[in-house]
Amino acid sequence: MNEKILQILNEHPDRFISGEFISKKLKCSRTAIWKHIQELRDYGYEFDAAPRRGYRLKRKPSRLDIPSIINKLQTKFMGRSLHYYDKVDSTQSIAHSLVAGGAKEGAVVIAEQQTAGRGRMGRNWFSPAGKGVWLSIVLTPQIPLQLSPQLTLLVSVALCRTITNLLPVDIGIKWPNDLLIKGKKVSGILLESSTEDERLRYVIAGIGISVNLTREDYPAELQDIATSLLIESGSEVNREELIAAFLQEFEDLYAIIHQQGFAPIRLLWEALSISLHRPIKVHTSRGRVEGIAQSIDDSGALIIKLKDGQEVKIYSGDVEVHR
Repeated sequence: MNEKILQILNEHPDRFISGEFISKKLKCSRTAIWKHIQELRDYGYEFDAAPRRGYRLKRKPSRLDIPSIINKLQTKFMGRSLHYYDKVDSTQSIAHSLVAGGAKEGAVVIAEQQTAGRGRMGRNWFSPAGKGVWLSIVLTPQIPLQLSPQLTLLVSVALCRTITNLLPVDIGIKWPNDLLIKGKKVSGILLESSTEDERLRYVIAGIGISVNLTREDYPAELQDIATSLLIESGSEVNREELIAAFLQEFEDLYAIIHQQGFAPIRLLWEALSISLHRPIKVHTSRGRVEGIAQSIDDSGALIIKLKDGQEVKIYSGDVEVHR
């Protein structure tokens, strides 16, 4: 039914087509037509709608060109096994299932849309169709379990460096791994681990990048706190190029952390951080901590100097940075 509605609208690209005309043509109710239009909107189609005039197709969703991504890839293993979906609940869930089926390190799950994208602290991640990069990577890192938080900082460094190299935007990392432009969030990172006998079995690194969203794409509650690369750079971003560049950058830094340890990644993270050497508040499960963010330690914990001079380490929490 969706395809039939699109066919009718495509036949008259410059005209409004009434819901009554479409319903008679397809022999269904106008309510059914409205429901299908809403479903198509969920898939990223944009319509002009006017009372008593009907609908006009405004824009089709942009779709990732998977062969283009593959052609651009120069990685050794990151993204060499690539699983593409139109619509999923979460790429994280798909990646976990793929591991259970034998997926190897570097396997990547990409979706045009997530209906239940997962963020940190149990939050949802807004993932509309055709406007962003929603992907998950399977990792089997050879590091001790207690050092696994290093990986989330590694991913944030790789993504921040990728965006900086591609676009003229002033982007930085808020501890531990949120990417912000002018104080607004443009990307989120979530790592989920599976352990056995106090050892890491595997890690799924989930990355959400708001690429070509306009302000109007965001629900009202996100418009003042979220942004996109399109909004900040002023031009649409090639998602295929962004994905290929990120996977290369991540593979390179992933090799460094295994060969040289965390110290080089730590220096890169601190250089890109917008959290350090500023007054901050951190909301943790044990309450609020206020002080000056000093540095991060080798486990990825944030070291905060309190007003009384005492230093404390924070391993998890929500950070408010005061400029």
